[in-house]
Amino acid sequence: MRTFDFAPLHRASIGFDQIADLMDRVLTNDVAQPSYPPYNIEKTAADAYRISIAVAGFSDADLSVEMKENSLVVSAKKAADETERTYLHRGIATRAFERRFTLADHVRVTGASHTDGMLHIELQREVPEALKPRRIEIASGKAVEQDLVDAKPVN
Repeated sequence: MRTFDFAPLHRASIGFDQIADLMDRVLTNDVAQPSYPPYNIEKTAADAYRISIAVAGFSDADLSVEMKENSLVVSAKKAADETERTYLHRGIATRAFERRFTLADHVRVTGASHTDGMLHIELQREVPEALKPRRIEIASGKAVEQDLVDAKPVN
């Protein structure tokens, strides 16, 4: 396995620390990625996404969806059973979990729904007008007029 050193990136760039931190997190092999609960991420339109998480056995009150900075945190904690149950086989996991998703800039959560044991979280990327490409009109045959400031000599 090849390892990368991002120290020069930290020393020679300003404002890219989020990208470097993201690369450090992705390339770190020490942290075991949890596999519970299983989830899907799908692209539903050009700027729309859906995260679907299998949450069988959890009610709406047990689930929590929060957005903190550029992170989406989905967690669940099952309320304690009032009755003592004896299972012959227990294959449905209802253990507590916390799943984090890092969101890109300008991505926001537009809604969440819980149906048929699936939690669906709708995301939308909204690029501000200032960052969208814009067409510049090209003047043909005439010079572009500029506002001139009256210059006065300093000395």
